[in-house]
Amino acid sequence: MKQTFINFLFGIFIVFNVFAQETIVKGSVIDASSNAPIPDVTVSIEGTSLATTTDGFGVFNFSGDIPLGEQMLKLSKEAYITNRYPITVNQGQTVNITDMTLDIDVSDSPDLFTITLADDELNSDTSGADNISGLLSSSRDLFSRTAAFEFSSSFFRVRGLDSENGSVLINGIEMNKLFNGRPQWSNWGGLNDVVRNQELTIGLAPSAYNFGGILGTTNINVRASQYREGGRLTYSSSNRSYTNRLMASYSSGLMQNGWAYTLSIARRWGNEGYQDATVYDANSFFASIEKKINDNHSINFTSIYAPNRRGKSSPNTQEVYDLRDIRYNEYWGYQDGKKRNSRIKEVEEPILMLNHYWNLNSKTSINTNIAYQFGQLGNSRLDFAGGANPSPSYYQKLPSYFLADDDGPDYAGAYIAEQEFINDGQIDWNRLYDANQTNNINGDYAAYALYEDRSDDKQLTVNSILNTELTENISLNASVRYSNLESENFAEIIDLFGSTTGYLNVDAFDGFQFDLNNPDRVAQEGEKFRYNFNLNSDIISGFAQGVFKYKKIDFYLAGSVTNTTYQREGLYDNEAQPNSFGKSKELSFTGVGAKTGFTYKLTGKHLFDVNAAYVTKAPSLRNTFSNSRESNDIVGDRSGIEISEEKISSIDASYIYRSPIVKAKLTGYYTSIENANEISFFFADGIGGDNTAFVQEVLQGIDKQHIGLEFSLEAQMTPTLKLKGVASVGQFTYSNDPFLYLTSDDFDDGFEDFGTANLKDYRIAGGPQKAYSLGFEYRDPDYWWVGATTNFFTDTYVDVSPLTRTENFYLDEDGLPFNDYDVNVARELLKQEKFDDYLVVNAIGGKSWKIDDYYIGFFASINNLLDKVYKTGGFEQGRDANYRSLRDDANNPTRIFGPKYWYGRGTTYFVNVYFRF
Repeated sequence: MKQTFINFLFGIFIVFNVFAQETIVKGSVIDASSNAPIPDVTVSIEGTSLATTTDGFGVFNFSGDIPLGEQMLKLSKEAYITNRYPITVNQGQTVNITDMTLDIDVSDSPDLFTITLADDELNSDTSGADNISGLLSSSRDLFSRTAAFEFSSSFFRVRGLDSENGSVLINGIEMNKLFNGRPQWSNWGGLNDVVRNQELTIGLAPSAYNFGGILGTTNINVRASQYREGGRLTYSSSNRSYTNRLMASYSSGLMQNGWAYTLSIARRWGNEGYQDATVYDANSFFASIEKKINDNHSINFTSIYAPNRRGKSSPNTQEVYDLRDIRYNEYWGYQDGKKRNSRIKEVEEPILMLNHYWNLNSKTSINTNIAYQFGQLGNSRLDFAGGANPSPSYYQKLPSYFLADDDGPDYAGAYIAEQEFINDGQIDWNRLYDANQTNNINGDYAAYALYEDRSDDKQLTVNSILNTELTENISLNASVRYSNLESENFAEIIDLFGSTTGYLNVDAFDGFQFDLNNPDRVAQEGEKFRYNFNLNSDIISGFAQGVFKYKKIDFYLAGSVTNTTYQREGLYDNEAQPNSFGKSKELSFTGVGAKTGFTYKLTGKHLFDVNAAYVTKAPSLRNTFSNSRESNDIVGDRSGIEISEEKISSIDASYIYRSPIVKAKLTGYYTSIENANEISFFFADGIGGDNTAFVQEVLQGIDKQHIGLEFSLEAQMTPTLKLKGVASVGQFTYSNDPFLYLTSDDFDDGFEDFGTANLKDYRIAGGPQKAYSLGFEYRDPDYWWVGATTNFFTDTYVDVSPLTRTENFYLDEDGLPFNDYDVNVARELLKQEKFDDYLVVNAIGGKSWKIDDYYIGFFASINNLLDKVYKTGGFEQGRDANYRSLRDDANNPTRIFGPKYWYGRGTTYFVNVYFRF
């Protein structure tokens, strides 16, 4: 036994001795102007297949079969000029070259890939436009870059996943909203110059900052000392969202006294973008100040203030698009000769951040951060109490309504409605004023009001991040985090259209008091009404990760634990909701995460990468309370199925080929999401027969399956010409039949159980499930460049109505199937609509000049060059909730309650000019 133990120790000694005698080449790469470390630099040994990339600290490491003697290190990264360094390699020794430099390439303006994203492509709050482009925009990976910039206008989702599955951080602090889990991109909108410095991990790959989501982690580094010294002025013009943009920024670089600062201001504005009356008005201010106390300690303070205001555009039925065009927007009308939009989204949420950077030694650092974000988010809309619906595309105002008359088609009425809609078809603001002024004379309360759904948040986040290099091959990342959210939510009247009598705080249709504590209260402009409640949340989380890098294999292990608590406090006692006033019970969820992966380096050219994860997480606040505006009821309270954590399983495997000319990657992936919840609000006809109600639809226990392949290939055909191709082939489906119930003031007990919704094997809506791109880039030595891509999209589906797939669809009021129910007709009615395939061509080009120490650049892009008309998304209306109503509507000459769609933009342009000094 003793001899065995001695042999074991001797074996361990030999192993460590072998590692100690390995030949190693390592070093670091920094920016020649700012001395900041540069991540993702490709470092290769010329004449061999050996290649690696720098990490987030600009560090790289080679070991193993390194050729001996005089060699040449090649450093390359897009937007930088390639550089070469000679080295001499000796057997069993370490070559350590620190602070090798790269100069920025003026001919490769970052704007080529970062400015062309339209802000509303990142900020739309419609289900058809949740976009992950911002998560990927900093990536130099061809597939990710193509998904962000070529596929974004079609609202393509990588692997069919929402942006809540990716983490966005600023200086290591997570910025995803606790309400819905998604980043609020407009909180730093317009600050392109100062949010370019991003570190991205794709998918399950390890991040040095947090456990991350299954789509990866993006950390935006706004540390003042990391910017190169100099300034930049930019002007842009476009017809997409805003029409004009001005930006100015300046960075001092790290000065001799240890101080550094970066400042940026921007303005974006326009009366309307591509859609009618989509006003845009946004200002942005940024300041980052850092003090380097000594070589081990630095403190950085950052403030971001980006108030923005933009007009929304409406989804429309096909009838509306056919009568008008894809630019039509029902939310606006002329007032005093100017277009006024009733649906305005306004965001004003400043961010204050303090960061402490502590280098304990050359191998260990601790980054401690505190951030406070506060402000308001508002969405305006019209309300009417007894007046006619002011929507110009209300179904009773369209030709289809008259053609479906029970007494036979009313052709005269249809023609009049058609002409009125074509020639006007917008909100009549004067009519709203006239109605309220008439009520003033009669002593009645206002019939119309414009109000705002408000969320006023205060969020505090504190975290600390540890990074340490345990050995040359092993590093450890760990973090702890605490977040607290206090959210005030209410409706506030912003315009009473000349009413002097005020707006009665009572449900105009059912007569329910919105607040029994103040019955028959009359609200004036600037006052709250309808609903008023608080949401509170606390999150405590911890994360640890080990990363191991060796000659032939790199691998990692990571784990996380998160405790999340939610509580609602109702400030109104809603007459229709007995559980509305006071505090709800406190909910607590415990989420755990585990992931692992490895990269096997068969040779320097051929690599295999595999990642797997299992994650449980709390449902978002949005999907926890069944109707948070009116009640403390929690999802599952009525169904008897207790709410619990979502469960996510994910695995992907990739083959990677790298050579000086060709880079290719093929990935297969599978993701399973279980026990998810979704809540929707809509009017439904045909509830339990022929009843109509405004309902809250609660889907509980949803399972989804995402499976597919991703492929990318780029070939450097000549020093100036690059060809590229990308393919994404996915299938995203519901994998079970979730439970469905409705809540409504119109139900006797406020609740109706509809059992399971037959959703299994229906496609999940959200952009095309298959997308392909072919293109080229040409970069001339005289600093001009052009590029073009052809993009093909297929397998885009409408979002189906779950209620229509329940027993309510075929059961009459007596609980028995409709006596005229036809299975074949029903199957056709419930078939999911698939949109037409389409092809979009995009082009881009630019030129730059260097004059002494100054740089001037210009570029322009044209999207949808062929002006292709295509649908990007849509949803079935819940108005036709049973077989008879849906059948009768489908048999009409034009459907009254057909699906509502979003269309992509036609031909659009973006022009940018900048001056850098």
